[in-house]
Amino acid sequence: MLSKKLLGAWAFFDMCLMAAGVLSLTLSIIWRQPNLLLNLTFSNLDLTSGTVLGIVLLATFVLSLLLVAQRGTLGLKILNWVLLMNGIIILLIGTYIWIFTLHERNNYHAIFGGESDATKILIQDTLKCCGYFNAADEVAFGGTTCPDQAAATALNNFCVTPITKFTDMTLNNVFSTIYGFMSIVIGLFLANMCVIKKRQEIERFEKIDSKRGGGHSFI
Repeated sequence: MLSKKLLGAWAFFDMCLMAAGVLSLTLSIIWRQPNLLLNLTFSNLDLTSGTVLGIVLLATFVLSLLLVAQRGTLGLKILNWVLLMNGIIILLIGTYIWIFTLHERNNYHAIFGGESDATKILIQDTLKCCGYFNAADEVAFGGTTCPDQAAATALNNFCVTPITKFTDMTLNNVFSTIYGFMSIVIGLFLANMCVIKKRQEIERFEKIDSKRGGGHSFI
């Protein structure tokens, strides 16, 4: 029979997997809501990746409950392959975001430049800046902060710093959290391996006991 400590460890990591899935799915939905800086920070691809990750983790959690309830070790071996797939997905998404942050200033230059003038004006008024790298770079005139070129030049405060300050903090938190999900997957993988090994021992002792006629149990 499996020990309570082993089952407790397995259940702990499995519940953590569920929590990671809920967190990923919830944030990817919430961050789709209208929010000036978050909408600038995350693309639809980013949020879709978060949604997919959340669904995969939650599906793995449900699958784990079905498989651990089965006798034998085949179901748990399948679960380990699924967890390996989870780990690869987590690694790919986390690494993609991390690499994106290495060229943040240039990446958000293109993103800022692709926004409409109305959105640029809202960003400039919110962050009290004009233009991106300088007062003439991707600037949109209007609003209270940058009504014209003279005001933009006089302000001498460019949007690259406040934009990347916010996006860098946000993206660093995101990819650090995603990489943190890897520790959950590894923990559940190892706990699952222990459960498999223990079940194999029990099955072996059951076979030995049956050959002895059931007179003396090893379990």
